[in-house]
Amino acid sequence: MNLRAASLAATLVLVVAVVSMLVRHTLFAGNAAAIVAQVIAGALMLTARLAFGARSFHAGANPTEGGLVTRGPYRYLRHPIYSAILLFVWAGALSHLSVLDVSVAAVASAAIAVRIGAEERLIVERYPEYADYAARTKRVIPFVL
Repeated sequence: MNLRAASLAATLVLVVAVVSMLVRHTLFAGNAAAIVAQVIAGALMLTARLAFGARSFHAGANPTEGGLVTRGPYRYLRHPIYSAILLFVWAGALSHLSVLDVSVAAVASAAIAVRIGAEERLIVERYPEYADYAARTKRVIPFVL
């Protein structure tokens, strides 16, 4: 399977995971700490979208024209949009704490890992300077990972 196809498949899995939590009313947090985490995730998503611009809306791994974005949250994270999704999904899953929700959050995390892997390989091909950016910037968790 090529990288773009793997990314599209991972997107589909991620959407199904999130929709399944939404339908079961477990996507949105059920306690104060998790609500705060989801508000932070929403703010991170918004600032990342604003920094990246309209070109960030695509289903598959497809590096866009315009160069690397290294401003806003991209100064600290290579994938702040995925970080926001992970934080939002895990806050919901852990606040409802069922085996099913934790499993769905794990599947969503795996789908995001596939997308990140595909995107990073394609970005390096298009933007060789990405390697330097990746060396100084964490993937999804500031100062950690």
